[in-house]
Amino acid sequence: MTAEENSDAMDSTPGAQGGAAQPMGQSGELQDLLEENKRLQAALEKRKQSEKKAMRRFRREEELKPYQAELIRLQQYLEASGTRMIILFEGRDAAGKGGTIRRVTRYMNEKHYRVVALGKPTDHEKSQWFFQKYVRQFPRGGEIVLFDRSWYNRAMVEPVFGFCTENEYQNFMRGVGGFEKDLVRQGTILVKLYFSVTKEEQERRFNRRKTDPLRQWKLSEVDVQAQERWEDFTNVKHEMLKQTHTTHAPWTIIRSNDKHLARLNAMRVILNSVRYSRLDPELDFVPDPRIVVSGSRELEMMEAQRLGSGKFQA
Repeated sequence: MTAEENSDAMDSTPGAQGGAAQPMGQSGELQDLLEENKRLQAALEKRKQSEKKAMRRFRREEELKPYQAELIRLQQYLEASGTRMIILFEGRDAAGKGGTIRRVTRYMNEKHYRVVALGKPTDHEKSQWFFQKYVRQFPRGGEIVLFDRSWYNRAMVEPVFGFCTENEYQNFMRGVGGFEKDLVRQGTILVKLYFSVTKEEQERRFNRRKTDPLRQWKLSEVDVQAQERWEDFTNVKHEMLKQTHTTHAPWTIIRSNDKHLARLNAMRVILNSVRYSRLDPELDFVPDPRIVVSGSRELEMMEAQRLGSGKFQA
């Protein structure tokens, strides 16, 4: 081979023109560094999102505090005047009743309120007057009792799942108006809140309960069937509002797709139900009309939906 040919051969050798060839392991190390950088960026982004959520939760909880302070003042008024108060929290499963109750009572004096969530009736209770087990839980003077579901189980859950007979259901619907009228006549403040959530939002919350170990305990057999029986629940809701929304014991509907707004406006409704001396008269006590709807207005909208599409949608 001539000197010229030998020079050409050397020039064509890999790495001859671009300097020394990379060691075989260096390319793999570079790839590992790039992958590690991606993982770090993803972790950083996840942390940023978590911090944003935490700040949003903090700001929302702070927004509730002036109303929670007003609830303490309301509680003091009830105690001083010896007035009894009952608040009913009704609505579909996963509508936000429990979370609202926790915010309402968070800073209250525990000596002067109780949260009541009664379980399945015993055989002994089944043999009694239907309202008897609830009456046993009623407040004394100066006390608030918050029912996480109430006697309206007989109007909503029980007829849908066949937990009561048609005769028992009809007896309840005929008698509950007089029961509540007598309750109010004798000086008890009665607030009836119905939390209304859309079918899509309910499904999203159920799916979260299935995958979140901190929320799985909330998922019951009744919850599993709630989506399948959506229209049945809508029909009994309409009938309940139609027969039990009265001047002495009206229903207030809380739109609860946005949990924070539902909690804030539920507090406003509760505070407006009692004539007490405001702690902060400058605070906005006016319920948001997009969130809070009267029972009569809800009935009107449901009737309009049925006329327009042939069925209820709420």
